[in-house]
Amino acid sequence: MRPDLFQSPDYYLLDELLSDEHKMVRDAARAWVKKEVSPIIEEYAQRAEFPKQIVKGLGEIGGFGPYIPVEYGGAGLDQISYGLIMQEIERGDSGVRSTSSVQSSLVMYPIWKYGNEEQRMKYLPKLATGEMIGCFGLTEPDYGSNPGGMVTNFKDMGDHYLLNGAKMWISNAPFADIAVVWAKNEEGRIHGLIVERGMEGFTTPETHNKWSLRASATGELIFDNVKVPKENLLPNKSGLGAPLGCLDSARYGIAWGAIGAAMDCYDTALRYSKERIQFDKPIGATQLQQKKLAEMITEITKAQLLTWRLGVLRNEGKATSAQISMAKRNNVDMALTIARDARQMLGGMGITGEYSIMRHMMNLESVVTYEGTHDIHLLITGMDITGFPAFK
Repeated sequence: MRPDLFQSPDYYLLDELLSDEHKMVRDAARAWVKKEVSPIIEEYAQRAEFPKQIVKGLGEIGGFGPYIPVEYGGAGLDQISYGLIMQEIERGDSGVRSTSSVQSSLVMYPIWKYGNEEQRMKYLPKLATGEMIGCFGLTEPDYGSNPGGMVTNFKDMGDHYLLNGAKMWISNAPFADIAVVWAKNEEGRIHGLIVERGMEGFTTPETHNKWSLRASATGELIFDNVKVPKENLLPNKSGLGAPLGCLDSARYGIAWGAIGAAMDCYDTALRYSKERIQFDKPIGATQLQQKKLAEMITEITKAQLLTWRLGVLRNEGKATSAQISMAKRNNVDMALTIARDARQMLGGMGITGEYSIMRHMMNLESVVTYEGTHDIHLLITGMDITGFPAFK
């Protein structure tokens, strides 16, 4: 494993827009990634295994629900701090960030926002430390971009609910202690249910043979007449807007996280361009390589400004779902382009595990699809500016 020499680009001096707390939170996450993630992540990605030993550390740096109030075990940080933590974790690996953002935005967020006080006190403190890991069940085998078509359902049996159905492409599923599952009641209304590992009829088979997010555990959620206690229903919001509200938080974190992956690819390519000698000079002294690097830093800088402004709007309660969609789509697309260009700059070395670029590129192929595909986010923006939905 090569030493982690990462230096964060800040071409427009965006650090001047951050508070001392923001920088302290970011720097702590960055130091942890360099120490605990970078030395092991290539090996775990090659083995297609999630490094479970890092879970405690993720909790310690605020990787689980940093904006959750302190009384529930969170750090009580603002949205920009959350974004910066996601940026630094994804700089290490998108799969590790997936574990973090699923726990934060798709498990802790709905329990905090849609749950009752008993549910918050029961689950959130353990989720915040990583003592308990959660997953989020929305996507189904036949319903991805159209989650409202879900067939997973539950029936009121008097003293409990009976849950049946299946979810797939679920991060953390193979080892999650709980799942926040979205299902339709007998009237067809979507509700959230907290399903706990060990409930009879609940299984979580792992998804194998992935070429992307190899250091992240992905699986299915299978419900075969699972008896769910009535107190496990999230009572404070129902309908499709409930899970979509969680996705807003997750997509916001992804918008920041993708910048981290892009930064790592750019920084690697920049350093390599100064060291690699061809035709008696560093390749960084050639026009075509400078063009690639100049375009990379330009796009990273634009993405940094986009997410910082979005973070301000989130802090003020003004950010719209469409604005979040724009940032997620733009930044992941930007990161993918940079990963591909950086890979070319490294030539054959770019495909090896000695450098992080090919791993980032493969990971980003999942990130550009999950939490709303690239095309779906374009349609969300299109609907927002024209007023016409064009999803079908």
